[in-house]
Amino acid sequence: MSTRPEPRRPRDTTADFVAIGLGPFNLGLACLTEPIDGLDGVFLESKPDFDWHSGMFLEGSTLQTPFLSDLVTLADPTSPFSFLSYLKESGRLYAFYIRESFYPLREEFNDYCRWAAARIPSIRFGRTATEVTYDEADGLYTVTADTGESFRAPRLVLGTGTPPYLPPACEGLGGGAVHASGYLPAREQLRRKGSVTVVGSGQSAAEIYHDLLQDIDTHGYRLTWVTRSPRFFPLEYTKLTLEMTSPEYVDYFHALPPGTRDRLNAGQKNLYKGINSELINAIFDLLYVKSRRGKVPARLLTNTSLVHAAYDTPDAPGAFTLGLRQDEQGVDHTLTTEGLVLATGYRYRVPGFLTPVLDRVRHDDQGRYDVTRDYAIDVTGSGIFVQNAELHTHGFASPDLGMAAYRNSRIIRQLLGREHYRVETAIAFQEFTA
Repeated sequence: MSTRPEPRRPRDTTADFVAIGLGPFNLGLACLTEPIDGLDGVFLESKPDFDWHSGMFLEGSTLQTPFLSDLVTLADPTSPFSFLSYLKESGRLYAFYIRESFYPLREEFNDYCRWAAARIPSIRFGRTATEVTYDEADGLYTVTADTGESFRAPRLVLGTGTPPYLPPACEGLGGGAVHASGYLPAREQLRRKGSVTVVGSGQSAAEIYHDLLQDIDTHGYRLTWVTRSPRFFPLEYTKLTLEMTSPEYVDYFHALPPGTRDRLNAGQKNLYKGINSELINAIFDLLYVKSRRGKVPARLLTNTSLVHAAYDTPDAPGAFTLGLRQDEQGVDHTLTTEGLVLATGYRYRVPGFLTPVLDRVRHDDQGRYDVTRDYAIDVTGSGIFVQNAELHTHGFASPDLGMAAYRNSRIIRQLLGREHYRVETAIAFQEFTA
């Protein structure tokens, strides 16, 4: 899809807020603020069009949340930007209904987001924010883009996302190691290797291992999955657990001491980083089917950490040498592999353009954003808001698509000074506080 023609605008644009970055969270904010009279926002995105994890559009892969967790529905079920509106306009509503699955295909959800973005004139693609400054005299932030344009507003919403994370052992490794975010473009090259190793513990690692396992007979490579986890944790998806993605639980979590919050986050990874149980079973079933014809050249290494890595050593020219440790036994060993996929997740990084105004940003004693309950990080508590940068203060609901409309409703309430979309306060049957 090509980007729409954009109206001519002055080089210096003043708005009520400037949103930087356009993933699903800020795109949802764009959809929800578009119909509000008197609230003028500008959304800047460096890419030429919307694109969300397209390197993992494996055929048949779905979201792990239902279609109701789209850009708008949980804030405004009547919005013209809903997923159902997209299906109706694209002529696929009845097919989706007959399919009888709440979970959209991942590629389908990306197409829906592109459809929504093409209908919002306040979005500016192809603009990379290079610097943010603040003028005390007029109380405005100025966002400078690489195009030479400037965008001024009293408030900012940061939605720059979480970039791919590489473990320290793999920084600057070279040799064509691939992060999971770029798996699909590299798949054919990986299939030509004599051996491929996947490192990681979550859904992406499982999807890639399953995808490569399906073709292991055709291409003849050896396949290994290395994970630090003691087992292949399924994503916990029971209904009472899902109540923890609720306003009450976020209230409860945010009010806890920072040390308690960190301890809880460390123990709750299977609530948002686990693997779909159907996929875990599909991997076992596929191994079982293939094993009837003989030993499958595929390994599953649990309790195993990647300690160091090297490429093209005298002992393994043109290959990676991985130094591994079986954590429970405390045993070190090595693995040689020609192909390496790092499904090691994503971590938030403070964007460089924010440096000139970091003196206006509140931090905790570990140097992280000190995020208010309403998702603000600046000294006023109402000037700079963040999307999905508050795991340490708001808990595992932060990256959840199902809580995005709720978070945007609270941010919009702060931007307007009044409630436009109803902000739920109590939806859970269980009580989280004493």
